Amino acid sequence: RYKYYPYQRNSYVIGRQSIIIDFITRYTPNARFTVPAREMGSILRSEEMMLLQLLLQSDSAYACVRELGEVGKVEFKDLNAEVSAFQRKFVNELRRCDEMERMLRFFVSELEKAGIPIAEPPLNCQAPDPHHLIDLETLFSNDEESVKQLNANQESLRKNLLDLKELKHILDKAQMFFQEGEEVLAEAFVQQQTTAGGVGGAGGGAPALYSKQSELNQKLLADSDVEAGGLATTRFTFLIGVIPAENLLVFTRVLWRVCRGNVFVKHAQIEELLEDPTTGNPVVKSVFILFFQGEQLNARIRKLCDGFRGTLYACPESVPERQQVRLQVGARIAEVDNVLKNTKSVKEVALGKIAQSVEEWQQKVKKIKAIYHAMNMFNLDISHQSLVAECWCPVKDFHTVQEAINRGTQLSGSPISAIVNRISTPETPPTYYKVNKFTSGFQAIVESYGVASYRELNPTPYAIITFPFLFGVMFGDMGHGLMMLIFASVLIIFEKKLAKTKAGGEFLSIVFSGRYLLLLMGLFSIYTGIIYNTLYSRTTNVFGSAWRPYYYGSKNQSFGTRTFTNSCAPVSIGNCYNYPFDGACNAVYCDNRSEPVRCMFPTEAQLSSQPYPFGLDPIWLIASNKLTFSNSYKMKMSIVLGLFQLMFGVILSIVNNIKARSLISIIGVSVPRVLFLMGLIGWLVFLMFYKWCKFYSEPVKAPNLLLTLIYMFLDFGDSPNVKGDPVYSVFGINEPETAAQRTIQVILVITAGVCIPWMLLMKPIYLIVKTKRAEKTKTMKMMTDSTSMTAPLVPLEGHNSKMAEMADVSGAMEKGEVMMQEGKEEEAAAGHGGHGQTPSEILVFSAIHTIEYCLGTISNTASYLRLWALSLAHEQLSEVLWVYAIAKYNIAMFGSKSGGGFIIMFALWAVWAVLTIGILLVLEGLSAFLHALRLHWIEFQNKFYEGEGRKFKPLSFAVVLAGEEDE
Repeated sequence: RYKYYPYQRNSYVIGRQSIIIDFITRYTPNARFTVPAREMGSILRSEEMMLLQLLLQSDSAYACVRELGEVGKVEFKDLNAEVSAFQRKFVNELRRCDEMERMLRFFVSELEKAGIPIAEPPLNCQAPDPHHLIDLETLFSNDEESVKQLNANQESLRKNLLDLKELKHILDKAQMFFQEGEEVLAEAFVQQQTTAGGVGGAGGGAPALYSKQSELNQKLLADSDVEAGGLATTRFTFLIGVIPAENLLVFTRVLWRVCRGNVFVKHAQIEELLEDPTTGNPVVKSVFILFFQGEQLNARIRKLCDGFRGTLYACPESVPERQQVRLQVGARIAEVDNVLKNTKSVKEVALGKIAQSVEEWQQKVKKIKAIYHAMNMFNLDISHQSLVAECWCPVKDFHTVQEAINRGTQLSGSPISAIVNRISTPETPPTYYKVNKFTSGFQAIVESYGVASYRELNPTPYAIITFPFLFGVMFGDMGHGLMMLIFASVLIIFEKKLAKTKAGGEFLSIVFSGRYLLLLMGLFSIYTGIIYNTLYSRTTNVFGSAWRPYYYGSKNQSFGTRTFTNSCAPVSIGNCYNYPFDGACNAVYCDNRSEPVRCMFPTEAQLSSQPYPFGLDPIWLIASNKLTFSNSYKMKMSIVLGLFQLMFGVILSIVNNIKARSLISIIGVSVPRVLFLMGLIGWLVFLMFYKWCKFYSEPVKAPNLLLTLIYMFLDFGDSPNVKGDPVYSVFGINEPETAAQRTIQVILVITAGVCIPWMLLMKPIYLIVKTKRAEKTKTMKMMTDSTSMTAPLVPLEGHNSKMAEMADVSGAMEKGEVMMQEGKEEEAAAGHGGHGQTPSEILVFSAIHTIEYCLGTISNTASYLRLWALSLAHEQLSEVLWVYAIAKYNIAMFGSKSGGGFIIMFALWAVWAVLTIGILLVLEGLSAFLHALRLHWIEFQNKFYEGEGRKFKPLSFAVVLAGEEDE
């Protein structure tokens, strides 16, 4: 099977060097190259990739990369990895893009402050041409300057308005301050006249100043001597201003200490909320007035006001002057307020125009930046007129990529077409899966463990079913599963709106991305809840119980039967169930109890001929041995499910080996693994099913499967002896039956013992022998080539010379491709399992994997017991919440005729609902999710999944605009 692709005109490729050979199309116009048609990728395996080399003209490279970004199918290789980011060709363009992004962030912040909504961008927002980049920069710069000028004017007007409003409140409060100050000073003068002596001497002391605390008769000291003659000769200075209310208390205390009490302070809070001119936030301020003496105190107080963000204002002393200034300030406030409104409307108009295009601008700048970031990975050719790029591309999207490049060349108007060549490489291609919104969540879970190796089997299709199923086994409850299903359905129904808002933070965004996973988890929880027959820890009786349980009387021998005449009766549960009763009264004693109990035991007298149609019988809810039965049932079920998934993982490893055509891995690794797993755990599961099908009339003689498995190895197939009493074999108590079981177990033990050296030695020995043969063959080939060297060919002239040159180039390319292919095959043969190591390293590597698998067979199987443990914990916790939040109080509340009983009952139901959602759904759900994740990562995927690949990260504008690109 072949697909034919015509040569690109005037191009041929050897390795990474593009050689222009015009005679390929001149002399051989029908030349074509062939590529084998290989298997395309799917969800099971990654897409097949190819490495392309692009030769782009400098004037068309931008347009070609732009079209490739719209397609989103190529990942460019960095051909300048050794070059610093600041030394690359298009670093200046990237800096310009960063500056434009800064301007756009400024616009968005201004729009958010103004409360102006941003318009939706057009659907097809193309990245502009390179010569339009300067136009965008000019446009952004002009708009930014305009908005900043408006902000500066608005801030200046707000500052003026704030000053005027503060001055208005100061003038309103000044008259009150002056009146109170005069009263205090008058009181101080009277006290001075009646006081004998003073600070400056007897009879004629210095006048004392008092603050508000003067009411407590505390004297204020003066900084300097004052003339005698009384208070009337003293000249007081006052300062009045405004200070933030939160700084007032600290300001007054510091002022008292700095001035040593020689100041009178009066303050009052402004009732109106003022607006901060810078931030626009409301602030609370207070007006203060200070009376003091001396220029030294004046300087100190002014410094303190500046430190505590206080503002001082000039206030006239006389009342008429204050009234005149008050009128002028009021008129000025109205004028400034009008100008401020006009400025705000002008700014809103300017921002409204920006809001119509800012989202479109952001998309354009992001695309331009992504284009130049990709072009920084390109190399210049020798002539510095073309750019050379290498990129990975899915094989089936090759034509799409080629059309995008041709379209970009046409749009750029370049007369020279771009050259696209497919080149061979020993590098491992990246891994690419096409996912949708349903499979993306499951793929993310798998890739959290590790990205799949190239063309490796993908665990995601299987995890779509197994992951929510195992979660449901641990979380099985019809009610809880229904609540999870409703929550997931809401996320899916409103997914478009929720995807746009992106509200709730990182945690809710993760939950939203896994909405389809939550949907399946809810469905499987309902399914397993139906099997468990649990609805919020209660049962449902749909088909009627198949049991005939009884109350039991006095103690008799264990598991014996006794007939009673009047002391037994059929069971009824709250008039909800009516079980069939045939009149017989057979008593069964459980756990040596003497009180009447209800114990389920599969005797013919208790179990009818037809079992419960689906799920567990509802009678187990009230059975005294309910926990014993459910533990045994779920524990064995966990082992069975574990065996199936482990075996499925080993089978998938065989599929991987078949795909890799590694017969030695199948025979030397996979086959002994299957035999070892089935010989141990498979035999245990078979005994479980056989024991379920076989009827044991005396339960004490039912075989212990765990001891049977242990003694199968300790006694080489014989049945164990426990406390001197024989534990009969699963097949039966007769000698032929026990002998048959013993024979099978001996065969299984021998098989398991043979599988260990089989896994340990077979493949390493094969790899060692093959490596030595390959080295020997390579040495002989080198010796042959060295002895068969010939003279160089003499170039021909004219047409024959050109054809000979073409033949030499073509032969060199074919030889290079053959050698590369041989190198790949040798690497695959020697590296698959051995990784090209020395013989001792190969043996150590095999020993590690053999020991890991043998021990993991037991430990991984035991790890699946977490299914039983989590299911038991969920069931018991749900029952505890029901009993202690509802059942204990509900009967009394229903019997109450008062309204208070219904209120309490409603409150109890609310508490139960909150605890159910918070504990059982959120915490228990998260716990079950993590345990299911561990079972897939550790127990299941390590059987076949390497996860050592590299994710395919194409240049995609859709990813760039979604904000998911890597920095």
